[in-house]
Amino acid sequence: MTDIGTHAAPTRRIRKVLVANRGEVAVRVVRTARELGIASVAVYSDQDINSQACDLADEALALGSAVPAQTYLNSEAILDAAARSGADAVHPGYGFLSENADFAQAVTDAGLVWLGPKAEAIRSLGDKISARAIATSVDVPVVPGGQLHGDPEGARTQLLSFAAQAGYPVLVKRADAGGGRGITRFDSDEDVTRFIQDLPGPEALAGCFVEKMVRGARHVETQCARDAHGNFQVVTTRDCSVQRRNQKVVEEAPAPHLPESVDADLRQYSRRLFEAVDYVGVGTCEFLVPSGGSAYFLEVNPRLQVEHTVSEEVAGIDLVREQIRIAEGRTLTPLGRPRGHSFEVRITSENPADDLMPATGAISAITWPGGPGVRVDSFVRPGDVIGSDFDSLIAKLIVTAPTRREALARLLRAIDEFEVEGLPTSSPLLTHILTHPDFCGPDSPWAHASDEDVEAAPSSSPVWPRGDHPFAVHTKWMEERGLLDQVKQTLADAAGTHVPPTTPSGGVPVGLAPTESFVIELGGQRMTLKVPEGMFGRSPAALPAGAAVPVRRQTLRGRGRARGNEGAAAGTPSLHAPIQATVVRVVAEVGAQVRAGDLVVVLESMKMEKPIHAHADGTVSAIHVQAGATVKAGDLMVTITPGEGENAKEDQA
Repeated sequence: MTDIGTHAAPTRRIRKVLVANRGEVAVRVVRTARELGIASVAVYSDQDINSQACDLADEALALGSAVPAQTYLNSEAILDAAARSGADAVHPGYGFLSENADFAQAVTDAGLVWLGPKAEAIRSLGDKISARAIATSVDVPVVPGGQLHGDPEGARTQLLSFAAQAGYPVLVKRADAGGGRGITRFDSDEDVTRFIQDLPGPEALAGCFVEKMVRGARHVETQCARDAHGNFQVVTTRDCSVQRRNQKVVEEAPAPHLPESVDADLRQYSRRLFEAVDYVGVGTCEFLVPSGGSAYFLEVNPRLQVEHTVSEEVAGIDLVREQIRIAEGRTLTPLGRPRGHSFEVRITSENPADDLMPATGAISAITWPGGPGVRVDSFVRPGDVIGSDFDSLIAKLIVTAPTRREALARLLRAIDEFEVEGLPTSSPLLTHILTHPDFCGPDSPWAHASDEDVEAAPSSSPVWPRGDHPFAVHTKWMEERGLLDQVKQTLADAAGTHVPPTTPSGGVPVGLAPTESFVIELGGQRMTLKVPEGMFGRSPAALPAGAAVPVRRQTLRGRGRARGNEGAAAGTPSLHAPIQATVVRVVAEVGAQVRAGDLVVVLESMKMEKPIHAHADGTVSAIHVQAGATVKAGDLMVTITPGEGENAKEDQA
């Protein structure tokens, strides 16, 4: 860490900040602004008018639409709101426009303070090809690879040659993609040939590069800060190796069981990267750390990260406050000694019993956890609706304790206390991850338990040691171990009896309705009874105006459902959208023969892809959607005429 010395006087005072975001991060920024005596302005789309961010901010201005592209992604509307409110600074949060260099420049050109690095730094680091070149220029190791040839035949030759040298698997990435998107994996020459043949045109290769896939590597990052006076510091390291489809699931600080030499390298590499682009602000450097090997640079995120909270807890500083201090021209806050260990898990409205598919609807009740070292960053309240236009986050649960073992025990307790009624959550999967011996290593809460204590421990909590590595998690660990399938089976076993699906008028299969809880006394013992909502004739809890009564599927493994019947309509092989989503691609063509189980359409909702398979043999007679289109639950996507010998009528819905 640089010796920061005396704090510099501010060169500019920030008096009112507009938060160009929504949800949990908007609440987060508003709270810090209030503590600093800075007025805050929230902006909102139509569905966010009653949000907690709007309630807490000093002002709230409408963006005039319900569509993300016309609201939180609309730079002109946000700048207009800043001008109307008299704000003198803009905080972008994360997501939306937070890494948009043009927006950062527009904010600066409007005479406002941008609470982030300069547009030039965002632009040079935002493109992954450019970022690789910068890293190489300052001796920061990058994963073997390079920019892909723009000609399809040249790209095919390049990929085959690179794979022959580096070995499969290899990856092709888009330079402008983020969040785990824009990545294609190849495991054979046949995969490469098929990829090139299926290209819609040469333009699809623009801005792509190839990399060797590093297997068994941890995802370790450094939370960094640098001020305008040249002072730099790594606030903490973090480990974010528990991922699903390249989306982070569990984060912790500091990165556990990291060799001192690797820790030192990461800190030095991070300094070089920040200084190479004259980065001024708070940001994160991400690395792949193979077992027993040197670290490889992945990317720099020029903004606040979702998981910044664990660094705050361990370092004892407020990173939003630090962003404001840096923007005002002050020096960095000196760091004290690290304070224990911290975890963050994201509680989402994703259903582990249904492949973590996003669930939408109203939250009828919430029980928040508490106690020492427990922090909840959220934005929802009972009655709020989780829709499909934005991500499925309900809350970030952050716990801190003196040691990793104590923090794990505290986190498990907090998850057990955390209850959400009206929607399924990811909690069962999180508990399964946190008690896995690969993840716990020697830090298991039952690591030093006696035989009697072990017998008393939860049956789902394996006791260390059951492996030979103190932290055996890597970026593909969760998927390779099949943890989600294990949780699905557990939930199916717990459900016990078969629940036959019902079909509403829209033709979309649904399953279990939301539940409500009652406290009862049975034989002098207090118990909690959960029953389907409205079972006793009581009307469901009042919902916000215009909100539909939430009805959700709770499809459990083992119910005898045939593969691919997701999206099926009653009595017909035609396919309807099971959820509100965006069409990623349409695989089938009109006139094509399909068999049960064939992939027909791929949907995406809240960053999660959902394949839709044919559930019966037939012929595709009409396609009603195209890539990029938005569908609502129940919309007819593909009309399939039953195969020969079937007399079912073609669906005309």
